[in-house]
Amino acid sequence: MSKVFTITEGLENMGALRTGGQGSVYKGRRFGPIISAVKLLPTPVHMENTEDKNFRSFQNEVEKLKKVNEEPNPNVVKILNSGITESGSFPFIEMEYIEGPDLEELLKEPHDQIFSIKEVIKVADHLANALAHCHKLSVKHGDIKSNNVKFNIHTGNYVLLDFGLSAMSDEQRRTSIRHAGAIEFMAPEQSEGQMLFETDIYSYGVILYELLAGQVPFLLTDNGQKSRNEVLVGHLELAVPDILKLRKHNQPESWNEAKRQHEMQVPGWLLNVISRCLEKLPQNRYADGLKLQEAIVQSSIAETGSGSAGSGTSTGGYADTSLLQMENERLQTLLLNYQENEGKTKEPDTGVVVISKPVFFVLVMSVVLMTAFLSYFLVFRTPEEPLRRSRADQIVKPDTTEKAGRKGYAWDKKKDSSGTDTIDRGYYEGENREVPQLKPVPQTQPDTTVMDLDTTVNF
Repeated sequence: MSKVFTITEGLENMGALRTGGQGSVYKGRRFGPIISAVKLLPTPVHMENTEDKNFRSFQNEVEKLKKVNEEPNPNVVKILNSGITESGSFPFIEMEYIEGPDLEELLKEPHDQIFSIKEVIKVADHLANALAHCHKLSVKHGDIKSNNVKFNIHTGNYVLLDFGLSAMSDEQRRTSIRHAGAIEFMAPEQSEGQMLFETDIYSYGVILYELLAGQVPFLLTDNGQKSRNEVLVGHLELAVPDILKLRKHNQPESWNEAKRQHEMQVPGWLLNVISRCLEKLPQNRYADGLKLQEAIVQSSIAETGSGSAGSGTSTGGYADTSLLQMENERLQTLLLNYQENEGKTKEPDTGVVVISKPVFFVLVMSVVLMTAFLSYFLVFRTPEEPLRRSRADQIVKPDTTEKAGRKGYAWDKKKDSSGTDTIDRGYYEGENREVPQLKPVPQTQPDTTVMDLDTTVNF
């Protein structure tokens, strides 16, 4: 790859990625591991000031491109820088480097010649999102083709690249398209150098047609001027070939019969979108990417599909059902089921406590065990227990009954009536003291405080 010129200071030229009449794309590297893709426009700028018409046009378009990244979009390449090369004075646009194959590579071996319906719908969605983003900012791409749409292997998104033509003047675009443009994807008005929002819509339709049919509507057989003129006439005057016939013809041999039939069920809304995008007159197409994206969203939901896909007629058949509609109905059903189940689980509280089976089992066993222990202590007692209680009663409750032949005594200074004196009188006579006398205490009622004779003697 050629590295004979310097792009700009701080940006290393790592060689050309591809070259063409509309400019060349080089791989660049700034300080460190940052890799970028640099688009060099083919027309040099003689003076870097506003007096140069080409330079002024380039600067105006670059200002628009910078707006593209003010609001990030996953389907649009990031514009990093722009300027004039140090050698050759060529305008350049530095963009994010997307790692992965482009659509043109994905349609060649070892890949299948056509995309599955599911993948075509994904490309349609991602690319419409990219166009809506650009057109909202008044940026027209002008060079939408299969090798300007890359599959990002790190994110899984399809990304629109290469805004080279958008930065060219009308005269530069006419010269570029006439000599080396990708005329298979060009709208009829581009042959006159016009670039409209509807121009991008036409090229969008050619890409989807190619993914479904396995080839573009008007095929360029060689790079000769005759073949190029035939393609231009096809875009201007000829009817678009039946997309379903081409799809059936270009089905891979590796597909089994069931897959062949399934992949012929192209949604009717997708066929209608492609048909409108490929209208000859710009006013009959979608006005811009915003209208296109809106149509895809609404059609994919509302389309119920009727007629037979693969009928082989020139107008093309419609699919029995829309894939996106079926998916939408499935999600709606899942949502309704979820809401119903959620409502059942959130019934009003009725005071009933719900417990799990293991917890209920543990509670029942606890009650049974407590009942068994309580019954055991109430019914089954040990034999020694009554004996212990009788002895305790004997100790605590004194015997208040009067024993036969016994009476209580109290101390008195006089002798009792019987004249009986049991006191040692000598002790008192020697000391000239009065001898105390014992006399009986009448027992009118039981008194628990009177000690019996045995107790008195012991005392």
